[in-house]
Amino acid sequence: MIRLLLTEGNPTARQELRLGLAAAAGLDVVAEAGTGPELLAALASAAPSVLLLDLALPGTDAFALLATLREQQPQLRIVARGELTNEHYVARAFDLGAHGYLLKTSLPPETVHALGTVAAGRPFLCSAIGLSLLARLYAGSPAQGDVARAALGLSKREMEVLALVADGLTNAEIAERLFTSKRTVETHRQNIMDKTQTRNTAALIKLAARQGLLPE
Repeated sequence: MIRLLLTEGNPTARQELRLGLAAAAGLDVVAEAGTGPELLAALASAAPSVLLLDLALPGTDAFALLATLREQQPQLRIVARGELTNEHYVARAFDLGAHGYLLKTSLPPETVHALGTVAAGRPFLCSAIGLSLLARLYAGSPAQGDVARAALGLSKREMEVLALVADGLTNAEIAERLFTSKRTVETHRQNIMDKTQTRNTAALIKLAARQGLLPE
């Protein structure tokens, strides 16, 4: 059973998030917090196994908190949740102790999947940022594309689909460009989504940032 401490600075958004997670099997919201002090109090009393951390939580520096929790509560699994898609920002969250990163626009099924993945000891990166990162790496140079493809086990065709997705093409437009069927493109896109939720996605974003492969 996942013992979840849910944090969100906006009361309405927090209620919606709680309702979205209510039906998830194996998940128990043991405490909620809307401010930094509330979060610290809940950590002391609720003994959560997973923290869903609002990076914009009022009353605390979320990045400083991540570093502190990594030292003081290494057993606590943390999914950071934010609005920014900048890969350097996301990489910083991982470097400071987050085990997963979600956009606030992520739907409840992906949030549940993120919590389960992190609780099981694996890192998680939401699919939207994973796809964006891989597309940038692929577009940067053939060598960078090989790094991305090898890291996630993507086929050459999947990388081609990924690059066209990043260009904003629809499934039908991609199918026409690649001389294949729309159904085949949909299958490739699903495979890419599945593969970007593996252990190597989080490792790749950190590696890419450290190697200077990401644009400023």
